Amino acid sequence: MDRSKFLIKLLLHLSLSVVLFSSCISAQLRLNYYANTCPDVERIVRTTVRAKFTQTFVTVPATLRLFFHDCFVSGCDASVIVASTPGNTADKDHPDNLSLAGDGFDTMIKAKAAVDKVARCKNRVSCADILALATRDVIVLAGGPSYAVELGRLDGLSSTTRSVDGNLPQPTFNLNQLNSMFASTGLSQGDMIALSAAHTLGFSHCNKFSNRIFNFNRTHPIDPTLNRRYATQLQGMCPRNVDPRIAIDMDPTTPTAFDNAYYKNLQNGMGLFTSDQVLFTDSRSRPTVNTWASNSKAFNDAFIQAMTKLGRVGVKTGRNGNIRFDCGRFN
Repeated sequence: MDRSKFLIKLLLHLSLSVVLFSSCISAQLRLNYYANTCPDVERIVRTTVRAKFTQTFVTVPATLRLFFHDCFVSGCDASVIVASTPGNTADKDHPDNLSLAGDGFDTMIKAKAAVDKVARCKNRVSCADILALATRDVIVLAGGPSYAVELGRLDGLSSTTRSVDGNLPQPTFNLNQLNSMFASTGLSQGDMIALSAAHTLGFSHCNKFSNRIFNFNRTHPIDPTLNRRYATQLQGMCPRNVDPRIAIDMDPTTPTAFDNAYYKNLQNGMGLFTSDQVLFTDSRSRPTVNTWASNSKAFNDAFIQAMTKLGRVGVKTGRNGNIRFDCGRFN
């Protein structure tokens, strides 16, 4: 057998293994998981999230991003919420997670407290499930689609910076790199394109894309795939040597609405990251971008499916997890 055929068979085997493993894990997740232990958990979390949302819109992108960063590293087990200790540097203190907004963590603290305030619910609902519910709720508050959330996750027993290394998509990724990373969690290219639309909300620090507007390469100081007018606006908001704490909207048109404007922006060369704009510049993903730019229902349906699949990644069961008394530290 030549090398190319061997590699193809190996990739097919690995992909099948991921699918089978995900199927086994998702079997333990179900709707109304807490029907007999904490039947009002969804209402409790929703009420808490709505109250936090009235204080600051940042609740929305902060919670959504917290869920993504959690699930991509060791699975959806709330490990990203655990605080570091003198003997361990946790997920949240990895360089890739330092920009996670505090409002996401605060949303979790408040939701956990509200759930545990109900006697029959106290220490019966995992932090991982609370985060999954809160994520759905912030999407709805921003005008996005509602969907049923599968529940039954346990909280992880480990959280280290080492586990984050190489497991989060980077803003400089090309399509092959994006597909490879998402495939490692059982997600397809379509899932990746749908989930990327989370960038219709939230903010980015200037250093995440400054190379695209000042020193892209020797012949093009500005990334040629970037809309020139938009590039000029970005240079104004993020000049050289800008304060590293400065952040700008990721969606320049509807930054506080969860919608399909993300894809329309890509069509106009207004994707903030290389990993955003490549979805349109690469002919393999462009048709999907064009479809969802003109069909919000098709996008919403795809996003719901992708979020459900993401929520099944790395779910902890049995002795591999527990229900934390405090989301920020291990029992």
